[in-house]
Amino acid sequence: MIVITAPTGQIGHQVLDRLLDAGRPVRVIARDPSRLSARARGGAEVVQGSHRDPDMVMEAFAGADSLLWLVPPNPRAEDIEDHYLGFTRPACEALRTHGVRRVVGVTSLGRAYAGHAGLLSPAFAMDAMIESTGVSYRALAMPYFMENLLNQLEAIRSQGVFRTANSADRPLATVATRDIAAAAADLLLDGSWTGHGTVPVIGPDELSPEAMAEVLSEELGRPVRCEQMSLDAYKATMKRYGMTEAWAQGLADMAAAQNDGIYDAERNALPNPAPTGFRQWCQEVLRPAVLAG
Repeated sequence: MIVITAPTGQIGHQVLDRLLDAGRPVRVIARDPSRLSARARGGAEVVQGSHRDPDMVMEAFAGADSLLWLVPPNPRAEDIEDHYLGFTRPACEALRTHGVRRVVGVTSLGRAYAGHAGLLSPAFAMDAMIESTGVSYRALAMPYFMENLLNQLEAIRSQGVFRTANSADRPLATVATRDIAAAAADLLLDGSWTGHGTVPVIGPDELSPEAMAEVLSEELGRPVRCEQMSLDAYKATMKRYGMTEAWAQGLADMAAAQNDGIYDAERNALPNPAPTGFRQWCQEVLRPAVLAG
């Protein structure tokens, strides 16, 4: 049995589809099962509840061999470390109790980074906590999601701009969620691996946000520019969107770490990039979304 957390999220639902395609028994923990596809509701065992709930994870992990572990974002969280570890502590207890063999976790590149990294730092603490249980663990280490740009569809469509706190002229490692899901599913379907390890999943490009804007302009057939915001302005904007002080500061500190090169060592040492390039993703995902508005 493979257990999937956050099965309606942008990564989890793609992993779930791949496991159903493979015909493997799957159990999902879903706060709102109505958000699952009809196929998922019919093909997977559903445990209704939150995977922060100790009783829910204790029930869901019974008889499980493998687990996909994702902590969902909560922009209203008052403490970012408590948010990550508040999910992870009960999961670790359930892992020990039920003897789950393998966990695939979605985390970030840059675990060896010496400084504070905002929202990335509690993700690294999550990795360490899971590893402390003795379970075999693969940390899928991610850079900037290409899908983050979908949050700015209206600005791209109506103003020809996307805004970022990342350095506009500095290459930024990126990844498409489809490639994260593929890597996760491959690991969950493979019962041979043991021990701890990090698996970077990074797209093939080395584009700065300014270069990304050039690709967008070409693919959309209209000018698109990148506008770099100061970290303070970025934080203030996130708070205006309703995020807590802690979450907005976490995002700003994460952008500062990205600008400081938190992804660089693993990006430069990557032997085989993930297959989806930024231009392909724009053609297949972003451009249809812009034109649909």
